[in-house]
Amino acid sequence: MVLTTSSPTAGQEQHQRSGRRLGPRDGTVAAPAASAVVSMAAYCLAMAVHGTYPFGARSRAVNDLGNQFVPFHAHLWDLMRGGTEGDLLFNWGSGYGVPFLADFFTYLMNPFSWLVALFPRDRVELPVFLVTLLSIGLATALMTVWLGRLRPGPPWPRAALAVGYGVSAWTVSNGFADPMWMWGLVGFPLIGFAYDWCSDGRRWVLGTVLVAVTWAGNFYTGAMATLGMLLVLVVRLLLDGRPWSVLRGVLLRAVSMTAVGVALVAPVLTVTFPASRASQPGPVADYAGPPALRDYLAHLLPGGFHSSGPQVSVGMLPLLLVLAYPFVRRVPVRQRAAWCVLLVLVALSYVWTPTILLWHGLALPNGGPYRASFTLAGMLVAVAWLALSARPRPRELLAGAGSLAVLLVVAGPSAYFTAATWILTVAGATVFLALLVLPRRRGRGVRVAVTGALIGAVFVSTVFTVLSVTEQRDREDWWRPKRTLDAQSLAARRAVRAQDRWPALRSEPGPHEFADNDPLLLGGQGGSYYSSYLPARTAQTLRGLGAGWYMGGRHTVGFEDPVGRAIMGVGSYLDHGGPDGFVRRTADAVPVVTLRPGASAPAADTVFARQEQVLGARVYSVPDARTVRGAVPIARPDGGWRLARGARSAFAFTCPPGSSAFAYVPWFSGTLDALGSMRRLSAWYPMTNNGLLPLGRVPADGEVVLTLTGDRAQEIPRLPVGCLDPQRLGAAVARSKASGPRRITAGGHAIEADLPAGSTGTAVVAVPAVRGWRCSVDGAIARAPGRLAGLIAVPLGPGASRVACAYRTPGLRAGLVVSGVAVAALLAVPAVSSSPPDGRRRALQECAARRLRRLGRLRRLGRLGRLRTRSR
Repeated sequence: MVLTTSSPTAGQEQHQRSGRRLGPRDGTVAAPAASAVVSMAAYCLAMAVHGTYPFGARSRAVNDLGNQFVPFHAHLWDLMRGGTEGDLLFNWGSGYGVPFLADFFTYLMNPFSWLVALFPRDRVELPVFLVTLLSIGLATALMTVWLGRLRPGPPWPRAALAVGYGVSAWTVSNGFADPMWMWGLVGFPLIGFAYDWCSDGRRWVLGTVLVAVTWAGNFYTGAMATLGMLLVLVVRLLLDGRPWSVLRGVLLRAVSMTAVGVALVAPVLTVTFPASRASQPGPVADYAGPPALRDYLAHLLPGGFHSSGPQVSVGMLPLLLVLAYPFVRRVPVRQRAAWCVLLVLVALSYVWTPTILLWHGLALPNGGPYRASFTLAGMLVAVAWLALSARPRPRELLAGAGSLAVLLVVAGPSAYFTAATWILTVAGATVFLALLVLPRRRGRGVRVAVTGALIGAVFVSTVFTVLSVTEQRDREDWWRPKRTLDAQSLAARRAVRAQDRWPALRSEPGPHEFADNDPLLLGGQGGSYYSSYLPARTAQTLRGLGAGWYMGGRHTVGFEDPVGRAIMGVGSYLDHGGPDGFVRRTADAVPVVTLRPGASAPAADTVFARQEQVLGARVYSVPDARTVRGAVPIARPDGGWRLARGARSAFAFTCPPGSSAFAYVPWFSGTLDALGSMRRLSAWYPMTNNGLLPLGRVPADGEVVLTLTGDRAQEIPRLPVGCLDPQRLGAAVARSKASGPRRITAGGHAIEADLPAGSTGTAVVAVPAVRGWRCSVDGAIARAPGRLAGLIAVPLGPGASRVACAYRTPGLRAGLVVSGVAVAALLAVPAVSSSPPDGRRRALQECAARRLRRLGRLRRLGRLGRLRTRSR
C-alpha cells in the first residue's frame, strides 16, 4: 500500500485537524504543484495529439467559446488597453449600444481572463486557452491540499486523486467551452477551506474572503460550489463527535461566513439579476426527464461522450476506490453509510426537476441541465481519498473491482460506451488495482516507486481520456469551430476601423459573420449581439425596425436595408464578396443624434411606417397585393395571409419603376422568389427572424411578383412588400444632416450633442432606450427619456442648445451599499469575537482535554502492540 499512516478514529481525526498548520509532510508545496503540472500537462498533450490550438491547426472556438467568449475577451483587451469607446458600464459597439456590466460580471470575472492584457489582441485565443488550462491546474492543486484537510495523509496519493477532479469529464465536455465556469472548479475546494476553518472555529475573515473570491469569479458556478460543499460540511458534522452546541456554532459560522462573503460582492448579484429580468426571454427550456440508469452509470466511466447524463467521470483510480469504500472495514459503518448516501442523493438531485432548479438558481438552463456535475466529481474524489487513506486491504479492493464488473454489465448497452471506454476501464482498473495491492509490507523505496508509477499511470490514462472525449465531441456538427481571429477576420477588422467615424456615424462589420459577436471581435459599432443579457427592449426595437434575429432574440444582427442603416447612423459596413470574402461599402446615413420637429409621432403598425417615423420622412410606397394566388386572408384586425404547407403562393404588386423592393416576411421558412432572384429562408417563430429583405430594383413596368413556397403552414404580414424611393431617402438624409447637431461627443457610457441654438422638437439618439438612461437638456435635471419606435427620444421644450444622456447601471448603487455594509462587518467581527464566551471556551477546553487523554491511551496501546509483535 502506498500509504503509511495509521487509520485514526473520528475523535483522533478531529484532534489532528484542529489547529493544524500545513507542514512539510501533510501540506507540502511539491505535491500540489506536481498535481497541477500533471493535470495541465495531460490536457496539453491530449490537445497536441489531437492537433488543437495552440498546438495544432484545429480551432478551439466551438459553440459559445467562439460565438461569445473569444469576442468578449477581445473586448476585454480593448477595455484594458484603450481600444474601444465604451467602458465597463456600457458597450457602444454591439446591438447599437447595450449595457455591459452584467456581461462583465458573468463572463469575464475569472481572474485568469485578465491575462488577455499581456498578449497581442490578434492572439487573444491564447489567453482564453490559458484561462481553462490555469483553472485546471489551480483547481487540482487546491483539491490536493483540501483532501488533506478532509483527512490527514501523505500528499502524493492525494495529488494522484486530485488530477481526476481537475480533468474530470465535466471539464473536458462542459467547462472547457465556458472559461468563466472553470472558476467554479477552483471555487469548490476554496469553499472547502472556508468551511473547514469554521469547523475549527478560526479564520472567519479569511474564509469569508474565499467565499467572496469564489462568487466574484463566477457567481453561477460559485453558488453550485457553495451548495455542494455545504452538503459535504453537513455530512462531516453528522460524523463529528463533538457536542451539539459546538456543531451548531460551526454551522452558524458557515452560514454567516457565506452570507457576508456573498454580500462583499453584492454588485455581482444586484446588477445581473435586474439585467436578467430585463433581458430578452430565451427559448423555453424543458427537462426531458432523467436518463436511463445504464446511461447515468456509464457516465462514471472514462473515455466516453454522450449528452444523455451528467458528466461525472473522474478516472479509474478514484472510481475504483469509491466502489471499494463500502467494503473498507477500517472505516466505521456509520461513516461509510453517510458518505455513500451523500453521493447517491447528489447524483439523484441532478436528474430531478426541483433539485435541478435548485442547483441552477431556480431557472432551468437553456442547454445542458447538468452544469453542476463538477460538484459530484469533487465529492467522488473526496470519498476516494477517504477510502485510500484508510489503507484498504486487497480483498476490499477486489470487492470494489467486483462492483466495477457489475457496473460494466449494467451500463454496457449504453450509447456512451466506445472502444476507448472499454480500454480505459479494463486496462486502467487492472493497472491501478495492481499498484494499490503490490507494495504491502515492502520497503520505503518500493512504496516510492509504486507511488511514482501510480502518478504516471494517472497521467497516461488522463491523456487518453481527454483525447478520446475530444475526438468524439468534435465529430458532431454542433461543435464545429467558428472562425474567430484568422487572417480574413483580421483584415475585416482593419477595414472596419479604417472607416470608423464614431460618434458622428457608425462603422458596422455588416452581415458577414465570423462569430455571433462580430462587433466585439472586429471593432466598430454594429447591430450584432449575442448574450443572455441582451435587453428585451433592444431586441424588440431592432426587430420592429426591420433587423433580424436568432435564438428567440438573444442574438440580434445588423440592418441589411438602406433605411435601417440610415436611421441608425451606419456610415460604412462590410458586405459579402471580394477576394477577402468581404467588401467595404459606404452608406448615406443621418448622424447618431438627430432632430425631429414637433412632438413624437404616434406608433406605426408596419415596419415600413416605423422606419419612416424614425427617419421623419415618407420614403416608401407600400402597395396592397393586386392579385393573390394560393394564400388565404386572415380575419383579424392586423390581417395577414395564411400559406399552406408546400403550396406555391404568389402575390402581385405595383411599385414605382426604378424603386427598390423589399420584403418583410419575418417568420417565413421556405423558398422566396422575386424580381429574378431566389433565396432560401429558414425562419421560425419566435426563434429566427428574417428581417427586412432586399428583393431588387423594380422594372420599368412596375410589376413585382413575390412567390413563396413554404416548408410548413405559416402566416405572413398583410403588407409584405415595400418599395423604397432612393431619391426621397437621399433628400431625407440631407435634411437631417443640415438640421442636425454641430458636434457629437461620446464617453464611456454617455453621449452629448451640441444643437443649433434654439432647437425645438425632439432629439432622437439612435440607441435603444433601455432602462437606465437619463437625459438632460441644457444642464437641467436628468430624467428618463421618451421613446420613438424604441429609440431614445428627448423632448427639447421651447428651445435648446445641448442634450446629454448618460447610462446608469440598474442595481449597481444598491449593490455597492450592501458591499460597504459587508466590509464594515468583516472589519468589526474580529474585534468583537477575538475570544469565545466563557461557557463555550470551557466546553471546547473540556472536549480537547478528553480527546488528548483518549489519544494518549491509543498511543500507549499502539506501542504495546508493537512490542508484542517484536517479542514474537
